[in-house]
Amino acid sequence: MKNLNKLFAAIVMFAGLATQAQDSNNKWAVSFGANAVDGARVSAASKFEDQFSQYFDAKKYWNIIPSVSYVNVSRYVGDNFSFGVTGSVNKMNKFVSGRIYDATTNTNEYQVSNPGDLTYYAADAVIKYSFQDLLKSKWLEPSAHIGGGYTWLGDASAGTLNGGLGLTLWFSKNVGLSLQSTYKHSFDDTRTPNVDVATHLQHFAGLTFKFGAKDTDGDGIYDKDDACPTEAGLVEFQGCPDSDKDGIQDSKDSCPDVPGLAEFNGCPDTDGDGIADKDDACPDVAGLKSLGGCPDKDGDGVADKNDKCPEVKGPKENGGCPWPDRDGDGVYDKDDKCPDVKGTAANQGCPEVTDEVMKKLNDYGKTILFDTAKSTFQKQTYPVLEAMTAIFKEYPNSSFSIEGHTDSDGKDAANQKLSEERAAAVKAYLVERGIDASRLSSKGFGETMPVATNKTKAGKAQNRRVEVKLVR
Repeated sequence: MKNLNKLFAAIVMFAGLATQAQDSNNKWAVSFGANAVDGARVSAASKFEDQFSQYFDAKKYWNIIPSVSYVNVSRYVGDNFSFGVTGSVNKMNKFVSGRIYDATTNTNEYQVSNPGDLTYYAADAVIKYSFQDLLKSKWLEPSAHIGGGYTWLGDASAGTLNGGLGLTLWFSKNVGLSLQSTYKHSFDDTRTPNVDVATHLQHFAGLTFKFGAKDTDGDGIYDKDDACPTEAGLVEFQGCPDSDKDGIQDSKDSCPDVPGLAEFNGCPDTDGDGIADKDDACPDVAGLKSLGGCPDKDGDGVADKNDKCPEVKGPKENGGCPWPDRDGDGVYDKDDKCPDVKGTAANQGCPEVTDEVMKKLNDYGKTILFDTAKSTFQKQTYPVLEAMTAIFKEYPNSSFSIEGHTDSDGKDAANQKLSEERAAAVKAYLVERGIDASRLSSKGFGETMPVATNKTKAGKAQNRRVEVKLVR
């Protein structure tokens, strides 16, 4: 205990040397003092309202040692929240073991006994919320806190879930008296001392010291409140300088080395068009604000200096000139997927795929010949595939589905797989010949969609086919 007191004395000396700044800048705090444990009376109560009925009966229930017995180190993390850790030590010589009937008062009284001067240690993490800003008070700081920790009581130990309230009375900007009560809920099944840790209350009273402020530029304004923390400045400008003496601090002056007007953030306006020179693309010629101070003869929204056709209206995206339409189909070349062939706006300037074209593709598809039970092509089929490729290239903005079909010979699963592989083979051939793969999909239907009877050789030949569908 003697060494513990020396540690606390060192903390006091350190805090005393470091407490020269404003509270809003001091993010670190150290608290130390005495703590009291309520002897687990709160968990001996059978009713919730009885848990706090004798809250201030310290003489009867509280365990206190005559020494500095707790220390807390915390850091402000923003939005009135701070996070800290608390270490405390105590000795349990008062423990509420239960309630007994008192015949003289006809009431049930708490039975208090000494559990054996058990040593009490606790280490707790604390998240605190301060209500000081809500009260707008400089000296009164109520707070609420939650957290968790671990408590050792004799040979017993347990984790606890904590919550409570606190109050700090600030004597100065950095030193205050802190009072706090914490409800520490233990999840042990019983309340046997030296075996379990019972749910209990722990109270704290001590001094709190804030520290950690910094003034980098040495202008007497701490960094947190200094608008220019690395440049020495004037108090009236929150620590910022005003180099050109125009009454606008440099950090807000767009032209800090040239005197100007407040309406132009400290900058001049040579041509008088209402746009500060630094923002005026044509500072010597009055122009339009929407064009950065430059004129626009044709009124197309493109400044003359950037307009490739200053006498004719055109979109900004084309340098102020009208968009070209080479094929005259009403779709600008920039949007026309087929700029040299007339098409329709609905098909992005490309010609629409007609029913006649689809019929031709499917007539070709019916003549595609594969090796027996394989997805490889017979030699005489390649001219057909080349003809189909040429048609696909005529409609670069259209997408198609390649569908494979078989006759009923063989097993269903094998026919399904074969139809998928043959459709995929046609797609692969087209992609190899320059057709974008994103325009094509393939799938197989096996023998499920015959177009003729499978009882004759001619019918089977018709059922072994490749069909092309337009994807709309």
